[in-house]
Amino acid sequence: MSEAGNTVTAKQVGAISPVARRQTVTLLLANTYLLRAGLERILADTDFDVSRDAATLSQTDIQPDLLILEAAGSSAEMVEAVGVLKLQFPEARIAVLADSFDLAGLAAARDAGADGFYLTASNPQVLIKSLEMVMLGEFVLPPALALDLLARNTHHETSLTTQAPKLNPAAAARVDRLSPRESDVLRCLMNGAPNKVIARQFDVAEATVKVHVKAILRKLGAANRTQAALWATDHLPAAPRAYADA
Repeated sequence: MSEAGNTVTAKQVGAISPVARRQTVTLLLANTYLLRAGLERILADTDFDVSRDAATLSQTDIQPDLLILEAAGSSAEMVEAVGVLKLQFPEARIAVLADSFDLAGLAAARDAGADGFYLTASNPQVLIKSLEMVMLGEFVLPPALALDLLARNTHHETSLTTQAPKLNPAAAARVDRLSPRESDVLRCLMNGAPNKVIARQFDVAEATVKVHVKAILRKLGAANRTQAALWATDHLPAAPRAYADA
């Protein structure tokens, strides 16, 4: 419309038009053809704009919002792959897809930067909603896996409270080296909690948590937090001790 006073600009047209939903730039890193094809079909009519070629990782102009990683190898390989992707794309969310997960590998992958874990047998609609939750900043576990972890944790705590555990002298000595706060942080590591979550729980700086974790690894002689968590599963008393230190 060109009459005076009735001109409608492109900006005004955009203001009254439906707002286009932003596509989530998604890189699919799956070597299994059937899995890759299935995921492409599942996500075809969603807001996830899927790249079909993992080779795009070598293109510096690609800035993905989401990386979907097929973890077909060992837990160590999964953790390494997650770490490499997080270094290359620190702002991207990382979703890991596998037939199954073990607790130690899952915790280590979480520490390396994974934001969600999914089973290949997941319902397609559940998978889509879970990926959307990851893009909203949530940490996602498959319901079946979460229930299994909860059952294991509950069973473990019940066993510790109903059976007074007897530590061997070496293990007891290691427990005694830990401060009360370090013991509490170690229990958080057993549950796979990242440093920022532990920091919020104890209302301390994340840097303080890192200091505690470093001290725990040194006192236990553990190479990483996963080893420390596995050691604690067998040797750390369940009942927290009273403490006054930060």
